[in-house]
Amino acid sequence: MIEFHLDARSGVPTYLHLVQQVTHAIRLGILQPGGQLPTVKDVVGSLAITPNTVLKAYRELDLGGLVEGRRGQGTFVSSDLAPVAPSDAEALRRSLQRCIDGARAAGLDDESIAALFGDTLRRPASRRVA
Repeated sequence: MIEFHLDARSGVPTYLHLVQQVTHAIRLGILQPGGQLPTVKDVVGSLAITPNTVLKAYRELDLGGLVEGRRGQGTFVSSDLAPVAPSDAEALRRSLQRCIDGARAAGLDDESIAALFGDTLRRPASRRVA
């Protein structure tokens, strides 16, 4: 089961933190179809947020076709976002960690690393060709 974390400094609405974390967990194969999300009560208790915030996140995930609520049972993953095989994900994670370590050694902080990663990810393919 997923354990949610919030970053109050990010400026991202709390419900979107939850949506992004569930989406990422599905994408990475951490959550698989049929897997259950924490109950609204559990999330409220662990994060000290309002039930409406959790319900809004779960509703957005439901509208996106990623989860489905089952009355009296909870909220379950209903979609597969072509997750990476766990062995591939671990190899990629190690490779990314080496890149992050190199960026930190060069003096970049987490926000600068995230900005560089985001820019590289969004850069059109035509600009990447040397």
